[in-house]
Amino acid sequence: MNLKSFFIFLMGGLMLSSCVSKKKYDTVWSDFNKLESSYNEVQILCDQYQDSTRIYKDLSKSYQSQIEMQKSTNDVLVDQLKELSVITNSQAESIKKSLDNIGGKDAYIRNLQTSMDRKDSLNMILVMNLKGAIGNINDEDIDIKIEKGVIYINISDKLLFRTGKYEVTEKASEVLGKIAKVLINHPEIEFMVEGHTDTVPYRDGVLLDNWDLSVKRSTSVIRILQQKYNVPATRMVAAGRGEYIPIASNSTVAGRASNRRTRIVILPQLDQFFKLLERPPLAK
Repeated sequence: MNLKSFFIFLMGGLMLSSCVSKKKYDTVWSDFNKLESSYNEVQILCDQYQDSTRIYKDLSKSYQSQIEMQKSTNDVLVDQLKELSVITNSQAESIKKSLDNIGGKDAYIRNLQTSMDRKDSLNMILVMNLKGAIGNINDEDIDIKIEKGVIYINISDKLLFRTGKYEVTEKASEVLGKIAKVLINHPEIEFMVEGHTDTVPYRDGVLLDNWDLSVKRSTSVIRILQQKYNVPATRMVAAGRGEYIPIASNSTVAGRASNRRTRIVILPQLDQFFKLLERPPLAK
């Protein structure tokens, strides 16, 4: 019996044996459906992570075996050339070094790919942790995804701010607290908070336009993360994108609502990436 069948059986028994109202039953049933949806989503992420880990281990074993086989083949080839007196010993040694050098570069490329696969797996874990911490929030209000190896947390304008304002709402502050808790547990992560608006002209007080508003909203979110939830300021970047990177058409109400958003971007660790790109030492 699966989780849902058990729940139906249990609630049916309660309806028959007690005075549980239909309204209360419907409320509990709705909450259960949301819980089951979150559980299924987390289960899918877990399965994807386990698949990635298994593939990573298999690839590592395969690459190591191929490298050893290639090295053995190179040695046999050079010995055969020497026996045929086609090349001198010094020429044979030079060829051997060249072959080893090629093998080293090939191993480097494979190691780079393995490192990138490992980074993808770690990103998947971080996304799973974020979704688990946030819980049952409408996907239209907050969306967490990975695009081209970068994690994006998109939060709708209506969840964070009142119309034309840049003060974070109390409800949004609680959501930011859940995100902050995960980010604090990953001290190596730096991130950028981006404010985005639609194309409707805006001007209020010292704010000259939508660009000013988007920057002010970004700094408001960062101050909440820093002052209320103790995220180190050195790990955060504030950015205002204004109306210039829309994700939908500004010709419709729904499109403009989608474009009014705040996005948290987990910044790539460029120092570690550049270390991976360093050229491997050449064989001498």
